[in-house]
Amino acid sequence: MKTDYAWVNEAWHKSLEKTLRNTARIGSGFPHASQAGVYQLAEPSWWTAGFWPGLLWLLHNESGREELKSLAEECEAKLDEVLNGYVKLDHDIGFMWTLTSVANYTLTGNEASRIRAMKAANYLAARFNLKGQYIRAWNPWTEGERNEGQAIIDCCMNMPLLFWASRMSGDPRYAHIAEAHMDTVLKYFIRADGSVYHIVNFDPQTGEMLEGLGGQGYAPESAWSRGAAWGIYGLTLAYHHTGKDEYHQAAKRVANFFLSRLPEDNVPAWDFRAPVELRNLRDSSAGSCAASGLLLLADQSEGGDADVYRAGGERILNSLYENYGTWNLPEEEGLLLHGTSNYPQGTNIDVPLIYGDFFFVEGLARLKGCGPFYWE
Repeated sequence: MKTDYAWVNEAWHKSLEKTLRNTARIGSGFPHASQAGVYQLAEPSWWTAGFWPGLLWLLHNESGREELKSLAEECEAKLDEVLNGYVKLDHDIGFMWTLTSVANYTLTGNEASRIRAMKAANYLAARFNLKGQYIRAWNPWTEGERNEGQAIIDCCMNMPLLFWASRMSGDPRYAHIAEAHMDTVLKYFIRADGSVYHIVNFDPQTGEMLEGLGGQGYAPESAWSRGAAWGIYGLTLAYHHTGKDEYHQAAKRVANFFLSRLPEDNVPAWDFRAPVELRNLRDSSAGSCAASGLLLLADQSEGGDADVYRAGGERILNSLYENYGTWNLPEEEGLLLHGTSNYPQGTNIDVPLIYGDFFFVEGLARLKGCGPFYWE
């Protein structure tokens, strides 16, 4: 459904203008977090590598600006060293190649992009733990680290690559793995009140659930807001791909929890259950991701539910535009202020984040009715 609000078109135009200016410095690099107004560039293997090219594809698709398309394709080509090098691949394969190769193939029919995305899907499927029915999260990045039993809520957003691979190949095995992982999310990650665990630790030999962990949230039983956003969007996408009502009901439960705990300006605290003195620290990236997911959930819901989720998504995006946007800060490359990446580790706190920018523009695209959206 298209929304004819002046602010949506204004926000889109300003996002396009700022992104075009940013391309002069960022080019085909991989921005992650902004420090002192400048996006720091990460290695191609970093989990956020897909969001800048994904943003370029979104804006190109509506504007027709060829320079955005060219840079997105250059980013995709640079990711070949990661895909072919193998050792730095982890669960975020879906984030990286859905927003690059799947996007490219969807929009242009590029056969090389289809092959890249299929390779990535095979590597992602290979991370499936049969006993625990989950996609393993990280690799042991430090000496002696043991995390082969860990799965995370973020990985809901990697499953669309597997659903896509089944659709492209005609082979249902990829979708079977994605659905099995999402069933595990239903069983162990989503609490009765709609809040979520960031990390669940399993015994990798038996598949037994051992414990829920706080991860990037304040504590194991707290409510990390970006985790809830991943849950809203990821469960809604799982419902989109399978039609399985359990995913739809769980997505609504998480969405209801998220919306009921938003502050007056509709942009979430980084953790809904953090101590009061820490709740003024917001996470604009959690807001933008949840907003895009809520708009999709509205499209998949009926009656009053659809109205609630659509209005919620619109309120969040409007507040991000009016209260968090950097439109009057030409020295700032990020689109949105006040993102919180990882509070427990003290990294990238109260700064623009590239994934916050991406989901903000994607949410605007949903309001404008100008897809396609590569997760779907």
